[in-house]
Amino acid sequence: MKLYIDTAIISEIREIAEWGVLSGVTTNPSLIAKSGKDFKKTIIEICEIVKGPVSAEVTVEDAAGMIEQGKEFADWDEMVVVKLPCTTEGLKACSALSHQGIPTNLTLCFSVNQALLCARAGASYVSPFIGRLEDINEDGVKLIKDIKETFRVAGIKTEIISASIRTPYHVTTVANAGSDIATIPYKLFPNMVQHPLTTSGLQKFLDDWKNSQQ
Repeated sequence: MKLYIDTAIISEIREIAEWGVLSGVTTNPSLIAKSGKDFKKTIIEICEIVKGPVSAEVTVEDAAGMIEQGKEFADWDEMVVVKLPCTTEGLKACSALSHQGIPTNLTLCFSVNQALLCARAGASYVSPFIGRLEDINEDGVKLIKDIKETFRVAGIKTEIISASIRTPYHVTTVANAGSDIATIPYKLFPNMVQHPLTTSGLQKFLDDWKNSQQ
């Protein structure tokens, strides 16, 4: 499973990219607003840091507007993926953009039926939201498993991006469920690398070496 970071904060992206673990980045209007930076400049700078797919989300609700924005975004960098909502208008825009060779990521997916429609409209990626389903007492990880099985049976190549990841355990479970990608908030990356036995073991190694040199 590939790992993306879900943020528009350049310093966060740069830090985790230095670990050598990132395959891409996802953003959304809320994350762009939080960054306080210009949308276009932010996306272009992200593309320069992470040499992988970078999702830039449309900010209109009608298909014609989405298509227009999508074409504009695609001109910013070859790695830009146009992020569209899983709505009827989003499906229309997805189909049009996909026929023009522009990669798309259909977001706010909460069911297998939605994922199937997105795939058949030509989506490069579909983003089911794990945490938000769990907020209403539904099984987000089971959704990933069900979409993966549906895509396998139908021979669909659309990649699954597990989104709305809330805990390191989510990362483990969606990986085991067959997700192609997990897009992870910045704050979870340090938690994923930390383990008390790693910390104590390293300290012992260093202490033993220091004592042997005295």
